[in-house]
Amino acid sequence: MTELGIAHLSLLQLDPPDLVRVAAEAGYQFVGLRVRGATPTETWPDQRPGSASSRATVAALRETGLRVRDIEFLSLDGHTGREAWLPMLEAGAAFGADTLNLAGQDADVSRLTDTLAQVVSDAADFGITPALEPISYNAVSTVRQAASIAGAAGARVMLDPLHLQRGGSSIADVKALDPSQIPVLQLCDGPVATPERITVGSPLPRGMSADGEPRKVESRALRLAPGLGEFDLKSLVRAVPAGTPISLEVPHVDLASELGALGYARYLHDETMRLLKSVDSGFGGHVDER
Repeated sequence: MTELGIAHLSLLQLDPPDLVRVAAEAGYQFVGLRVRGATPTETWPDQRPGSASSRATVAALRETGLRVRDIEFLSLDGHTGREAWLPMLEAGAAFGADTLNLAGQDADVSRLTDTLAQVVSDAADFGITPALEPISYNAVSTVRQAASIAGAAGARVMLDPLHLQRGGSSIADVKALDPSQIPVLQLCDGPVATPERITVGSPLPRGMSADGEPRKVESRALRLAPGLGEFDLKSLVRAVPAGTPISLEVPHVDLASELGALGYARYLHDETMRLLKSVDSGFGGHVDER
């Protein structure tokens, strides 16, 4: 049985408890939550245990029966310390999360590996395992790089088809991963090549910027629903172990503004189900549609 969830980046305008309720109403089984901004200008309320936001999120999870699989976002840039990740781990443990999604921006591989190993050690006390995500515009940009560093540090690997495509990773690289290294498979879609120019009409939430390199703007604000672009998602889905949870990370700020949060969540759910139903039994043959 494959569970379907939605990542916070898809509806970043929603506070955590609101995302939980929207996800439940739209038919998802889990969510991924932001407990720390991915950029200096991305603001979030305190979500550590006992805070108002944490209490509201825990209440929403109990009310809906949904679970939190992963929390984000931590960037290891050579200066990141325990003061950054410990509050995240405290927040995630209160939500029942088992994965901490992070990125490698530190070009010093030895230092990055040591830092990640420290995060892994600290996270174990909270029942959480870090997952290193290769991101096309970061120092760790490919699945092979992420697998090598994560393997040495005792972490896992988070797979995002946009960054696999933009970073030059292959389906063979995914198949080469130890199955235990893949906690969640993120899904989205897009054109084969990065558009040279990307225009976003709606404001980005949480103080995020739409300026800068096209790959960053595309990643944060203009992805396509699974099955509506040119990525080889069927091969990707077949390359991971059957039953791997699928999380939809599909920010499209203009369409989300047009459809509203619930409408957009349902739209992503329906398009993804259409794609998954076309995948053969190599994926496991069943997607939980509760």
